[in-house]
Amino acid sequence: MSKSPGHQKHPEHKVREQHLEKLVTVAFNGQVIAESKNVIQVDEDHAPRRHYFPRADVRMDLLIPSDTTSECPFKGRARYFDLEVGGTRLRDAVWSYETPYDEHADLAQRLAFYDDKHPAITVTTKA
Repeated sequence: MSKSPGHQKHPEHKVREQHLEKLVTVAFNGQVIAESKNVIQVDEDHAPRRHYFPRADVRMDLLIPSDTTSECPFKGRARYFDLEVGGTRLRDAVWSYETPYDEHADLAQRLAFYDDKHPAITVTTKA
């Protein structure tokens, strides 16, 4: 894509990515939504920890594309998905950076979950 304007203007702001070799699971109301040993953990200054999953390890049949987008000056434009399980729908509970800025190219096409905004979504990591 291109260089991140956020990192250029604010080089002190850290967005750290770590590839985990542990099993990470996302569940919603007890049903597993995503499970992978190929997860990128993102620790960003002033933001909650996030886990980005490859689409192949996410129940895409439970995600509904939404019209919502947002712009992160550090990572790029995000598109959102609603999560629906058993008749319960969480709006914009999942997002993806389709074509992130160069500094975060490894996040492309991966999915992250708003577990901090939706308490019914749980993220667990096993050693």
